[in-house]
Amino acid sequence: MENVYELNNVYKTYKNDGKEFTALKDVSLEVKEGEIFGIIGMSGAGKSTLVRTLNRLEEVTSGTVSFYGKDLAALKPKELREVRHSISMIFQGFNLLNQRTVIQNVEQSLKIIGTPREKRRKKAEQMLEIVGLLEKRNEYPARLSGGQKQRVAIARALAVDPKVLLCDEATSALDPKITGEILDLLKKINEERKLTIIIITHEMAVVEKICDRVAIIDDGNLAEIGDVKEVFSNPKSKAAKKLVFPSNPFEASHPDGKVIRLVFDGTQSSVPFIANLVEKTGIKVNILSANTKSVGGIGYGQMIVELPDSQKERQTAIDFFKDGGLSVAEVS
Repeated sequence: MENVYELNNVYKTYKNDGKEFTALKDVSLEVKEGEIFGIIGMSGAGKSTLVRTLNRLEEVTSGTVSFYGKDLAALKPKELREVRHSISMIFQGFNLLNQRTVIQNVEQSLKIIGTPREKRRKKAEQMLEIVGLLEKRNEYPARLSGGQKQRVAIARALAVDPKVLLCDEATSALDPKITGEILDLLKKINEERKLTIIIITHEMAVVEKICDRVAIIDDGNLAEIGDVKEVFSNPKSKAAKKLVFPSNPFEASHPDGKVIRLVFDGTQSSVPFIANLVEKTGIKVNILSANTKSVGGIGYGQMIVELPDSQKERQTAIDFFKDGGLSVAEVS
């Protein structure tokens, strides 16, 4: 599988009033053709700066950003414009022109690249049909819901037949139901058009739902990178654990109590592990919280449980869970 992007030792430093701030610190990663790649981090982590280096809206201070083997920094203005035609972007704020109709908004991207008028309308209608909004083609953005506006933005981005779609916090302004619908649409587009999609977000639920791999950015550093399933099941970095672990309002019942996190996948979710533990060992644990998620279309679940006081019983319970194929991690 060909690499769409290769980032090698990328630094980005801003200078203001004699002071320096380094937003990206030695970031190296690859994005493969046809995958949905997530970039996640807390606010101010540097993820938006990172995505702006992917179309050279931000010049890197050092290091290289390559697009299909071409160093973006080495491209002349005409070459860069041609490359940018292969990279479309959608944003949290939709960026639609309010004085133009839905179909005119979609046509705008085609107009910019010089597509003849008669071809623009046909292509725009095809894109609106893909996102399910053909019947709204003569409406103005003010009459659309947030989810519909984002669908128009997606249609506009797709109209130029890009090789890559960059999504910068594209669902942050939407409610959970509409967010799910937009993510389902992006997944469908990825599968049907083999389009590489890069999603920048601060929400782990977005990454879990549709991404194949994820890079976690923390204070400008690449804290962790890997398959979403692996990062979700077994986060290694402090930043990943903070994003993956559920907010747990419960604490151990006493200062010396031990709390662990269990992770199980779809092949194990039907197994009553807690009941089996009690039946086979007589050991009881206290379930503090539990939830399930869909990761790449497979059901994943996690439980936060408090173990008994006895050190021997604790180890027996942990061994039982591990022998059953669960990932076990202590919760601080």
